[in-house]
Amino acid sequence: MEFKIEHTWNSFPVSHDPVMIRLTPENAGMLMEVSAPFFNDPPAPPGEPGKPFSGLWDYEVVEAFFLNGQTEQYLEVELCPHGQHLVLLLSGRRKVCKQELLLLYEVSRVSARWNGRVHLPWSYFPPSTDKFNAFAIHGSGVNRIYEALYPVPPHEIRKEQKPDFHRLEYFKSLNLNKLMGEDWKQPLSDLWDFCKWTS
Repeated sequence: MEFKIEHTWNSFPVSHDPVMIRLTPENAGMLMEVSAPFFNDPPAPPGEPGKPFSGLWDYEVVEAFFLNGQTEQYLEVELCPHGQHLVLLLSGRRKVCKQELLLLYEVSRVSARWNGRVHLPWSYFPPSTDKFNAFAIHGSGVNRIYEALYPVPPHEIRKEQKPDFHRLEYFKSLNLNKLMGEDWKQPLSDLWDFCKWTS
């Protein structure tokens, strides 16, 4: 499965080559690959590459959200071109139940682009994942740019509205059986059992 982020959060076309996201099957999980322009704005976060970094959304980042549309449980994966990452498990809109989970994340930069590869174990995905959205952020201050795979439709934008990546109503269907095979069943996860009891 391949996706291109071609619009800002409020449905304007992006002014650069789009961010690309590819999802492919892997043993015990999914491989997510990112190819994106490298803006180097803001500068690198002050965290060790390869490690989780809280607040990564304030830097240059590509984010993928995997949602169960019925329960509003979702996995948020944030990848930075400088090597830091952040994984959040949320049970309800903006309700974090686990964070800073570990990832096997590799990143490389060639000229004005960066490429990331990350293994996402099935244990991180909410049960019955069926919706998806992806986002990209770069720039500083008033030049901060927020982009979305599935943006807010123009006719639904209100005056003074701000970008909000947790608008779950704009996520669209993701059929994991098309990726994994018709007979595949998503494995259960003890992590989400924990979230159920703590939400």
